Amino acid sequence: MNVFLRSILIISILFFGSCQKEEETVVQDTTQSFERSAPIAGLLIRTSQNPTSLDNVLDSSSCFSVQLPVTVIVNGNQITVADASDYQLVQDAIDAYSNDDDLVNFVYPITIRFQNFQTQVLTDADDLEDVLDSCGDDDGFDEIDCISLVYPIQINIYDSNNQLANTVTITSNSGLFNFLNNLSSNTYVAINYPISAVDSYGQTVTINSNSELENFIDEAIDDCDDDNSGGSGSSALASILTSGTWFIQYCYYDEEDETYYYEDFDFDFNTDETVTAVKNNQTINGEWELETEATYQKLDLHFDGSELEYIETGWKVIEFNTTIIRLKKQHSDRTDYLTFKKN
Repeated sequence: MNVFLRSILIISILFFGSCQKEEETVVQDTTQSFERSAPIAGLLIRTSQNPTSLDNVLDSSSCFSVQLPVTVIVNGNQITVADASDYQLVQDAIDAYSNDDDLVNFVYPITIRFQNFQTQVLTDADDLEDVLDSCGDDDGFDEIDCISLVYPIQINIYDSNNQLANTVTITSNSGLFNFLNNLSSNTYVAINYPISAVDSYGQTVTINSNSELENFIDEAIDDCDDDNSGGSGSSALASILTSGTWFIQYCYYDEEDETYYYEDFDFDFNTDETVTAVKNNQTINGEWELETEATYQKLDLHFDGSELEYIETGWKVIEFNTTIIRLKKQHSDRTDYLTFKKN
């Protein structure tokens, strides 16, 4: 009887186990996860967006691009723009005379394509004006279009609200752009490495981590477009730096996100190359200096005491505009990142 009951019990356990719903668990590597506001997300969005700044000679906007072919009239000259090489024809017509209006007038209808790859047909100049009015201000950072990611790319998704995990497969630039651009504030994602990418020289490289990916994109910024620097020299950066106060939007030090450590610090850069960091009733004094190296600018930071020692170094200026300054420090075994944002 005991043998019989034992057999029944074993069969029941096996039957019960076979009826349970199988739940897939995705283990998150927290060191590789990021959210929509992270710098790496912004870099990936700029890498995957529809290029919109290449044709600014036509539309004076990085909000959208104009689909080719298109016909324009500049200073009485009708020009058919069949491909990107014809942008120079438009620029030449603008530069030909100094006493004309230099306006680029489209022959309608035209089709425009936004950064998210959606298109819209414009039937007249009023339609164009309406779109331009709705675009808002340009942040000064253009697309990074001389490199490309190799698809498909798998991304893990973690929603901190309901603890659900999932994996999606991205197969195109438009898919990646819209996926990242539409992430909610409480969603974290992690790329399944390794992935491949093609650099500005046409070589395929393998990327194994967020830091490698961020470094790969940052190194391409100067190769892709001189305008991506967001400024025109040390005098421009110094003027921006000494206008208003700043906070640290992002600090990645020794392969750890240390941004939280600098919360509530406000940095005031003075024209005499002194700087104060203020947090509540605490004030830390320091010095700053801009140096021009062979191919880049360097921002040197030094502070009294040891509380801000992680950011005391010579930072390479990756790019900047009037509200954001992105910096990095290359070590032999790692890369550190620092981003200041204007208050």
